[in-house]
Amino acid sequence: MTPLTRITFDPEVMGGKPCIRGLRVTVGTIVGLVAAGRTIPEILAAYPYIEEEDIREALSYAAWRVEETEVPLSK
Repeated sequence: MTPLTRITFDPEVMGGKPCIRGLRVTVGTIVGLVAAGRTIPEILAAYPYIEEEDIREALSYAAWRVEETEVPLSK
């Protein structure tokens, strides 16, 4: 996977949720809009301060997180 440079984490911004370039737009917001059927042009019109590559990285990050597995540690 290529490094995701547009996804940021900051406890002072949106409670530390993954965001787009430190803005108050979360990855979850973008993924939710895509899941609801919004097109990239519609999302860009609603959030004019983000870019198409931001949306693509948000989707890449979400896909990576879904594939991540947690293995419980034994005592």
